[in-house]
Amino acid sequence: MDDFSAHRRLLLETVTALRTDGLLSGTGGNVSLKIPGHDWMLITPSGREFADLGPEDICLTDFNRQPVLDNGLQPSIETGLHAAVYQRRPEVNAVIHTHQTYASVFALLNRPIPALFDEVVLNIGPEIAVVPYGFSGSRQLADNLAARLNNACFCYILQNHGAVSLGTDLGEARRNAGLLEKCARIYYYALSTGLDITTLPQSSLDLLAELRRERQKTD
Repeated sequence: MDDFSAHRRLLLETVTALRTDGLLSGTGGNVSLKIPGHDWMLITPSGREFADLGPEDICLTDFNRQPVLDNGLQPSIETGLHAAVYQRRPEVNAVIHTHQTYASVFALLNRPIPALFDEVVLNIGPEIAVVPYGFSGSRQLADNLAARLNNACFCYILQNHGAVSLGTDLGEARRNAGLLEKCARIYYYALSTGLDITTLPQSSLDLLAELRRERQKTD
């Protein structure tokens, strides 16, 4: 059986880039890549420092967290969360779960991020919704995220936990995670002024929705 070495290296490169971006640290978070044509994914292992990972440490598992190739490591406890995305969003091939700082601020505030910038609406969606709290690694958390996935957005805030960013590939998922953090940081500073926050007008939202639909047709 193919050990998907190139895919493992790509996932590890993404982990390294996310660490450089300040979006992953220690053991907090997880990254996965769906294997085309299978209900399988490559995903970071549970409880291992990202800085110490090698390609051989990346787990190949099915959507039920059962190993396809056993490397002696347990896949992330959030494998069910990733599987929930892949099973409901066929256009998604990569999932990044982080405890990134500014998105986590809104996880504690239990406050969604509205339509603030063209690039965010175009790439992520008109609102970054909050997924209700579920204990880490639980079926409840996966089910709570699954209930939000029909909004077709590419980022979500997990209440009292962190964030999830999706992509058609690992590069897009990483870019969306960074765009989420940038938007959350600016929104946080804007709210701290106590002044009114302006959101995009409906005419712009309609135009951006059409641009998103056109983009999806060509992907």
